[in-house]
Amino acid sequence: MPIFEVDNLSLHYLTRFGDKVPAVSGVSFSMEKGEVLGIAGESGCGKSTLVNGCMGLFIPPLNPTSGDVRVAGESIMGRTPKDIRKNVLGRKVAMIPQGAFNSLNPTRKIKDLAADMVASHEQGVNKKEIYNRLRERFDLIGMDTETVLNAYPIQLTAGTRQRCVIGISTLLNPQVVIADEPTSALDVSTQKSVIKMIFDLLEKGIFSSMIFITHELPLLRHVADRIAVMYAGEFAEVGTTQQVIFDSRHPYTKALMGAMLSAEPGQKQKKPTAIEGAPPNLAKPIVGCRFAERCPVARPDCKTTTQVMRMVGGREVRCAYAE
Repeated sequence: MPIFEVDNLSLHYLTRFGDKVPAVSGVSFSMEKGEVLGIAGESGCGKSTLVNGCMGLFIPPLNPTSGDVRVAGESIMGRTPKDIRKNVLGRKVAMIPQGAFNSLNPTRKIKDLAADMVASHEQGVNKKEIYNRLRERFDLIGMDTETVLNAYPIQLTAGTRQRCVIGISTLLNPQVVIADEPTSALDVSTQKSVIKMIFDLLEKGIFSSMIFITHELPLLRHVADRIAVMYAGEFAEVGTTQQVIFDSRHPYTKALMGAMLSAEPGQKQKKPTAIEGAPPNLAKPIVGCRFAERCPVARPDCKTTTQVMRMVGGREVRCAYAE
């Protein structure tokens, strides 16, 4: 049984006028234990909205339209917000957010933030027990435990704050961790140490599988087993890391790779090329391929025919003309 399954998930935002704006449309994927799935795409493509849907976290105006999300075969859809927060978030699915500083209360010490999180999920546990558990976890990930636990977030460096968030987020040993651009606010050397820490936790079995969200597609070569490229609320291409990075088939994936600086062999001298235009307005009905207006190889029928996922070269591609 897959450890995590997303089945035809569609999500929408409800405007103050009662209109539904589709933000994620028909996304499906599954993950095995120990697998890392990378999801890439430019800003506004629906990555963070998909993350909230994968956690069952529907904060207005976000609402589910259809589909299902299952962790180890158990659906997390249709539950009350209280049930989701107590029995799903942190236990089954945990999130490592993009901005650690925004995720930590500046008026609370790190150890007290962790105590609040654990106490909200486990009845009858005392602070001493929580602190001991936290010390073990921080020792495991190689942190200056006593100094960090007794510090306020403002007293820590950006990299240390992010490590604290990772340690607290995984304290209940969740089955799936969703890392939403966890290194985007860090310098390159700190990014490397934070990514290493995340994978050390995965290898030690602290959590079972991970979804790694980023807009930097080349980064996923060193992180993910499979990659899903997202555009305008849909998956455009899903394949192994090797397939997507070095043998892209969808025009959007190719354009996204061409727009990135890359240190890969044979790529260092290539100048990045901007993707012309902008993603479509999802508040308006879309006919045909969502990338057609920006696609350099689009044909007339691309703007009138809805594209579906099909197998091309051993991976799924949402393009009728991909070869």
